[in-house]
Amino acid sequence: MDSVAPMSRVFAVPPAAEVRRRLPRLISGLVLCGIAYAFIIEADLGLDPWNILHQGVSKHTSIPIGQVSVLVGMIVLLGWIPLRQRIGLGTVLNTLLIGSVMDLVLGPLPEPQSTSARWAYLVAGLALIGLGIGMYIGARLGPGPRDGIMTGVAQRGPSIRLVRTVIELAALVVGWLLGGSLGIGTVLFALTVGPNVQFWLPRFDMGHPPGFEPDLDPEVEPGPTLAGT
Repeated sequence: MDSVAPMSRVFAVPPAAEVRRRLPRLISGLVLCGIAYAFIIEADLGLDPWNILHQGVSKHTSIPIGQVSVLVGMIVLLGWIPLRQRIGLGTVLNTLLIGSVMDLVLGPLPEPQSTSARWAYLVAGLALIGLGIGMYIGARLGPGPRDGIMTGVAQRGPSIRLVRTVIELAALVVGWLLGGSLGIGTVLFALTVGPNVQFWLPRFDMGHPPGFEPDLDPEVEPGPTLAGT
């Protein structure tokens, strides 16, 4: 047996023509996710579970929340090794882009000065996040690092809904204990993101690239979910 696994077992690479065709949709979706999370963060009415964790870490380290998101994503990718998950281009770009866009948008984004403005930010973020997730998942170039952990564990027995809920509740609790923002926005995110993604995904789903592993994409289940990036 080779001491080093073949690259095809580590990186999932579809044909170059398919990458060129799918990449604009992937990047557009990830950028929209970063913008959406920035609006939700600035609304200050409660974050999604992973960003509660990112915000909590940010408060204790003074590292911008977007950079924390990137660093946590890189750490989570290490968990793919024992699960033998294969990294797609979408996985790498998801790890790097969403957090980077969050920080870029948060800088110039005006702070809402009224309760109605904060709610407007929250609603805008909740609306955009489903569109963004639908676009980047629909490109089918690999799941985000957190989704890969969930699907990797679920392939070993538990349902993906159970695994997703347990992992994200853990992120929520740890983030809250660190000072992350838990509130009505957290509840609304959990209740709306599943139906929102379910609405948009069929409209942006590009199908599996030829020769590409179909199990690289996270399962999208109907109904309420705590899923984030």
